[in-house]
Amino acid sequence: MDTSPYHDGMRELQDARDTRAIADRLAQVTLRRAFTDDDRAFIQACCMFFVASADAQGRPDCSYKGGLPGFVRVLDEHTLAFPDYDGNGMYRSWGNVAVNPQVGLLFIDFEKPRRLRVNGSARIAAVDPLMAEFPGAVFVVRVAAEAIFPNCPRYIHKMALVEPSVYAPRDGYTPPVPAWKGFDAFRDALPARDRGQG
Repeated sequence: MDTSPYHDGMRELQDARDTRAIADRLAQVTLRRAFTDDDRAFIQACCMFFVASADAQGRPDCSYKGGLPGFVRVLDEHTLAFPDYDGNGMYRSWGNVAVNPQVGLLFIDFEKPRRLRVNGSARIAAVDPLMAEFPGAVFVVRVAAEAIFPNCPRYIHKMALVEPSVYAPRDGYTPPVPAWKGFDAFRDALPARDRGQG
């Protein structure tokens, strides 16, 4: 059984650039299948991440997901969970997961440049024991990690968080209605629960 994290396309470019040996060493030293305590602390301190998904035909999509620190939780050595909040209703990421559960998550700290990738299999649920612990959650997404690995932070621009989004759900707080839900172009197409807002 081939346990290499690299496919033929990756190998072709590694060979063209003479990076096969370092690619193999990086996989040997940094690639893991279980979250460490350090991974848990880093992920749970993040207020955002990016998620890559693909539909059944392999067409990709990438989305930003944000919340307050702690909105992503590492549940055990192999599983993390986070809420899906109200959005634009397109369900590009989670619709993809419904037909192709493979996802790639990228966690980044822009203040102390650092990043961590998590590749795995996701599932979404409207009924989940964690729903009550995530104010504002529409669904809970759980990811079974298959590959966890840090990346060199060399090209991460150093930026500071000025303030958290006023739309980020939290206990005892009702976020404002986003302005776009009041635009004439969208108002009549909103679900009934959102009409008259904005």
